[in-house]
Amino acid sequence: MNWEPWSGCYKVSDGCTYCYYYGPYSKRCGQNMVEKRSDFYKPLLKTPDGAYRIRGGKTVATCFATDFFISEADEWRKEAWAMIKERPDLDFLILTKRIDRFLVSLPSDWGAGYDNVNIGCSVENQTLADYRLPLFLSYPIKRRFVACSPLLGPLDLASYLGGIDHVTVSGETGREARLCSYEWILAIRDQCLKAGITFWFKSTGSLFMRDGLVQRVNPCRQGALARELDISILKEKKLF
Repeated sequence: MNWEPWSGCYKVSDGCTYCYYYGPYSKRCGQNMVEKRSDFYKPLLKTPDGAYRIRGGKTVATCFATDFFISEADEWRKEAWAMIKERPDLDFLILTKRIDRFLVSLPSDWGAGYDNVNIGCSVENQTLADYRLPLFLSYPIKRRFVACSPLLGPLDLASYLGGIDHVTVSGETGREARLCSYEWILAIRDQCLKAGITFWFKSTGSLFMRDGLVQRVNPCRQGALARELDISILKEKKLF
């Protein structure tokens, strides 16, 4: 279940260069205008009999086609937080490349965090992991995951995984996608294994190197190929 209260985004770091959604070769190229969407109130919509259209117990991927913490949405986010709080029966997943805006984007009653919010920090290379993850770990968040997406190089996350619940890895998708190496993915998996946390190899990306061979993978096959390699460590439902 997805909820996109606003749309529009723009580059904030290297992983955004060929973004599959707003990058130079996407069908949505040029949609950099951040706009409030018509389904802004989706979590609160009800059926004629008064039941919520989104039934309790669902996981709601929030702002996966933009960024929840983008500055242009500062005013709208206040109301979004209120809706999230009003639906404690839903699990909201929020993934961001703008974790440095976290503290200035919180509701006044956040405290140690909302029980129904899982915050994900996206990192694509070691430089950004070393910048974003110390910030991420310093913030009051009850549930955290890391998305190495798109993975653009080897990552040493070992010193950060003590405060992380889950790691997801994906290669880059698109015509100009940069290479993703299976060795990098296996190294992250080993780090998660040693830390005792779950790991999900979600997608190979378009340009995947394994055993010294580089292959161009069709977008329709990237998730399937990752599953076939069968290296994920999942004790519970997957995160994005």
